[in-house]
Amino acid sequence: MSLTAPAVRRPSVAERYLPHLVFLVALAGTLVRLFELNHELCWRIAPPTAGLALAYATGLAQWDQLGRRARTAWLGLLLLLWTWVAWSLPVPLAFGYAWLAVPLAVLALRMPTRATRATALGVLTAVLFAVLLRAGGGLDPDVLAPPVAALWATVLLYRTQQRLTCELASTRGELARQQQEAGRLAERARIARDLHDTLAQELSGSRMLLQAAERDWERRPEAARRHVRTVAGSLGEHLAQTRGIIDDLTPPVLAREGLEAALRDLCARAGTATGSPEISFRTQHDLCSLPTEQAVALLRVTQGLLANAREHARAGHIRVTLVYGDKATAAVEVRDDGVGFDPTAVRPTDTGRGFGLTAARDRLGLFGGTLTVDSAPGHGTRVRAALRAEGRVPVGAP
Repeated sequence: MSLTAPAVRRPSVAERYLPHLVFLVALAGTLVRLFELNHELCWRIAPPTAGLALAYATGLAQWDQLGRRARTAWLGLLLLLWTWVAWSLPVPLAFGYAWLAVPLAVLALRMPTRATRATALGVLTAVLFAVLLRAGGGLDPDVLAPPVAALWATVLLYRTQQRLTCELASTRGELARQQQEAGRLAERARIARDLHDTLAQELSGSRMLLQAAERDWERRPEAARRHVRTVAGSLGEHLAQTRGIIDDLTPPVLAREGLEAALRDLCARAGTATGSPEISFRTQHDLCSLPTEQAVALLRVTQGLLANAREHARAGHIRVTLVYGDKATAAVEVRDDGVGFDPTAVRPTDTGRGFGLTAARDRLGLFGGTLTVDSAPGHGTRVRAALRAEGRVPVGAP
């Protein structure tokens, strides 16, 4: 079973900029309306209104460069200008202008400290209440309730969104930890299979030969010496296999020279083994950078696919291709000209090949990768293991 952390949905352009666009359009609309009415306050209100729009837009554009104090000072300037304009506007325009407290509340909630957020929201609520009292001519619920309710509903929705985002981040962290643990367990199982299939069985055979040599030492010395020579030769192969398992645990070529060099070295070593078919390696397209864990996963999967092909395919030639695509994708194709098989009819308990394919698919699944098998009896086999490098979603301005 593979675990995949839920993807964080990146906000769309409309979601990121629409509230700010509404704020600026409302300011522009207020100015246009004043000029249309040819109101005597027009030239007195126009400069602070334009200053409010300019300060708002400048702060958003420079958000990432602003420090904690600069952001607090910027919000204070916005509140001061908004309060002055809201109180100076004619009553018919003041009511609509008061609704700009809602996007200003969103900015207040993004301030760095709790004290700044609480103070800004208190000032917004008090000024909004005073402006509405002036616009409505008294305590009229129909005038007071909608803007104040909208402001605090926005605060509650924003806080709920922040809480859900924190919970999602926590869930992603837990799933990442579980993925790492699952990867360690899968690696431990692979090492256990490698030790069982190679060293354990061969050491058991060597032990039996030494026991036979001990029995024949006096009666049949030639046979005993032959058994000892066979064991001595086998120990050299056992040592090479042990070193291979150690190299697989910490692939030095991958760390030094990258995935392509590690795959080339793997193919070269596998091709020199006794009874191995011819193995060739090539790459397609330009290189792309993969995280180390994903590169190791592709290397280990390729190792398993090569072992499957050598042990079960009865092939004369195996071709390994490293394919780089766009959008930071990488895939390894292992193609052989062997006997082939029916992928739909193979279960992990049937053959070593079925078990190896299941293990490879699980390993790739830890990183959101895929394993595609294309084979038919008598027509060889092509297996493609693909991964995509995952990038962080950049954190932008509010």
